[in-house]
Amino acid sequence: MATPFCAGAFRLTFPPSAPVPGFGRGRARRGVVAVRAEAETAGGSGINPAIRKEEAKVVDTVLAGELSKPLTPYCRCWRSGTFPLCDGSHVKHNKATGDNVGPLLVKK
Repeated sequence: MATPFCAGAFRLTFPPSAPVPGFGRGRARRGVVAVRAEAETAGGSGINPAIRKEEAKVVDTVLAGELSKPLTPYCRCWRSGTFPLCDGSHVKHNKATGDNVGPLLVKK
């Protein structure tokens, strides 16, 4: 099974005419569903294709007050050659996969 990349919650509302399993007609058709993005890579399952794979968990700590630039982009696609900083590799990744990932921007 692939490793979770992110999780979130979305509110879904179904039109009254739509059959929804577990709900009868005329009942409220609202609920919350948990969403988890997963990916498979050539080397197995997971989002991270090659960055610091020898580590049990890739963790980076940055003190915002010590940043040299007023706005610093951090990689979220795991393809950056300058990880943890973004080098724009997400553009190629997005075109190839139809994804929409972009950097995390940290303001000083």
